Formats: sequence, structure tokens, C-alpha cells
Amino acid sequence: MNIKIANLAVIFFMFIGLAAKAQDSLLTKNEVIARALESNYGIKMANNDVEVAENNQSILNSGYLPSIRGAGGYNYDLNNRLTEPEEGEDVDQRGIEGESYSASVNLDYTLFDGLGRFYNYKSLKEQYNLSQLEARETIENTILQLLTVYYEIARLSENMGVLKETLGISQDRVKRAQYQFEYGQSNNLIVLNARVDVNTDSINLIETRQQLRNTKRDLNVILNRDINNREFEVDTSVSFIPELRIESFLEQSTYNNVSLLQAKSNIILSDYDIKVSKSGYLPAVDLTGSYGWNKNISAATAFFPGSKTTTDGLSAGLSLSWDLFDGGLTSVAIQNAKINKVNQELQKKQIELEVERDIANALGNYENKLYIYRVQEENVLTNEDNFDRSEEQYRLGQITSIEFRQAQINLLDAKTSLNLAKYDAKLAELELLQLTGQLLNIDF
Repeated sequence: MNIKIANLAVIFFMFIGLAAKAQDSLLTKNEVIARALESNYGIKMANNDVEVAENNQSILNSGYLPSIRGAGGYNYDLNNRLTEPEEGEDVDQRGIEGESYSASVNLDYTLFDGLGRFYNYKSLKEQYNLSQLEARETIENTILQLLTVYYEIARLSENMGVLKETLGISQDRVKRAQYQFEYGQSNNLIVLNARVDVNTDSINLIETRQQLRNTKRDLNVILNRDINNREFEVDTSVSFIPELRIESFLEQSTYNNVSLLQAKSNIILSDYDIKVSKSGYLPAVDLTGSYGWNKNISAATAFFPGSKTTTDGLSAGLSLSWDLFDGGLTSVAIQNAKINKVNQELQKKQIELEVERDIANALGNYENKLYIYRVQEENVLTNEDNFDRSEEQYRLGQITSIEFRQAQINLLDAKTSLNLAKYDAKLAELELLQLTGQLLNIDF
């Protein structure tokens, strides 16, 4: 009795261990998305671009802070001097040394530059916002690509199960046909046909297995993992967003679509370019200040004794500059900036039309795919019922092996078509969510 209990305990814990291992190898959708956000090269580069834009929009890059420079110097002179006075003897001096030291701290600050600095600063902040939108677009495209591959793995995994089941049924058919042949109830042709069907099902299974391995490698590339890592499974469950929620997403698409948001940001930037160009019509006021220290050491001459002179002090200045006429450069810059803004506004209108069209197409495609999925569910139920009846009739000898095989193929096609329809509908939903700007706001 104790031995039986011990054996049952061992079996129980082995089962628990296998279940835990299978659970560990399961990659959920949230896990692959989190890993992609952390490891995908494209997303990493997009985040680096955002970091650069964030540095650019800092106060340190705005021009609002003064510049302070330090300077220092040392000079050494060694000269020979011959003095020939009109009366008296010549004075010949050799090796006359002279030294000078200097040090200063200088400050330059622009008090006013026609508001060019102000609008440049605003433009840098808007460029930071634009870089965030561009990073978001990269993330959306990567996640859509990631989930496309993920659901393809799920579809192929489910197809593998269907094909294994089909192969098992075909192998049972071979055994039944072999028994019937041995007992003289059928001819060898039925056995050969059954074996051909087994070979066909085996080939289909092998090809699908290879497709599954290749697709897993595609997923590993996106996740920046070892491409030969195939020791994982994916979640094959699929749920669809309620219709009312989809309608609310459609109503807010104008405010959330990333392409439209980028177009709006570009218009704001072009408006700042106009204002920056107009600053060329206004004067600039600069402030300068410095603190300096100097020391000169001069050697004695024929008429003056040697000396040391030290000076230090502060100086400040205010200057105004105004380009009364710059040859028309400012005028041309303003005109070009205005034309660029018009182009940005036209491009925004074009994007609005394209996004409206894309959303309408994606919605229609999603509704059709969802309808096909529902129909395929009913089709599978019908074919399962037909296969069960055919299997029973085949055992009773009421239908031929060819008729039974046809029922088997019909069920196989129905199940694989259902898998395809399910994941096609989900991918159509994801494309619609991306266009409405909600792909990053849902829980997978």
C-alpha cells in the first residue's frame, strides 16, 4: 500500500514538473511585447533619437544662457639695443629682457535678438514632440509586425495539432485495411490507398513543422534572441474587442492617428520657422563684460630704470546692431518659410484623406474577416458531424475508404480554414487599431 502511494506521489510530482516546464516555455503576447520594447534594435534606435531631441530642447541648447570665457597669456622678450645720441657716447645694451602676464574672464550675453532665440527654443521643444511621435510610429509598426509573426506561430501550432490528429486517423485506417486484407474482407488496393494517405498526411505535417520553425526564427529576430531558440510555445487564444469600443476608437481617430499628429507638428514647426525668419528685421542687443589682470616687467634702458607694472579691473559694454538692409536675405527666408507652411498644410489635408480611406478600408476588411470567422466556426461543426457519421459508416462498411477520406479532408480543410480566418480577423483588428491610434492602449 505504501509503495503504491509513493508511486502515485512520484507520478504526481512528475506531472507537476512537466506542467511547470510547459508553462515556463509559454510566451504570452504581453511578454513578447515587453521584450520587444526592451530589446528590438529599431525601437532602441528610435528611443535614442528621442533622447537626442530631448537634449536639444534643453535650456543648455537654447541660447538663453551667457557664454563665459577665460583667457591667459605670457610673453617674454630678449632684445639688443644700440642708442646713438647726437651728443655723447653710444650706448650698446645686450640681453634686455621683458616679460608680460595677462589673465581675463570675459562674459558675452545676448539681451535681445529679435525674438529669434525665443522661437528657436519653442521649435526645439516641438521637434522633441515630433521625435516622440516618430518613435511611437516605430513602436506601433514593430508591435504590429511582432504580433503578425506571433499569430502566425499560433496558427501553424494549431494546424500542427489538426494534422497530427489527421495523421493518427489515417494510420488507424491503414491498420484496419491491413486487418481486412488479412482476413480476406478487402483487396490490397485499399491498403495501398490508405498508406498513400498516410504518406500525404506525413508530408503535410513535416512541411508545416518546418514553416513553424522558420516563423519562430522570425520572432526571435524581432525579439533580438538566439534565432535557433525553438523551445517555446505561444498563446493560441484570441479575443476580439467589443463593437461599441471599436466605434469609440473610430470617433477619436482624428486625434490619435500618429500620421495626423505628425502632420500637425510639422505645421507648428513651419510656423516657428516663419517667426524665426522675421526676427531678422529687428535689432540685436548684446552685453559684454570682462575682468582683466596684466603685469609687465621691463628692463632698464639708457634713459629709464627698469619697472614692474600691474593693472587689473572690470569693464562692461552694451552694443546694438541692426541690419537695416541685408540684401533681401531675410525677405526671401520669410517667403520660403511661408511656402513651406502652405505645403505642410496641404500635406496634412492629403494625409487626412488617406487616413480616412485607410480606416474605412480597414474597418470593412475587419468586419468581413470577422464574419468569415463566424461562418467557419459553423462550418467546422458541420464537418465534424459529417466526419463522425462517415467514420461510423466506414466501420460498418456502408461507405468506401475514398468517401471516408473525403470526409476526413473536408474536416481538415474546415479546421485549417477556421484557424486562418481567426488570425486573419485578429490581424485586421490590429491594423484598424493602429490606424485609430489605439494599438498601444489596449491589453493583449
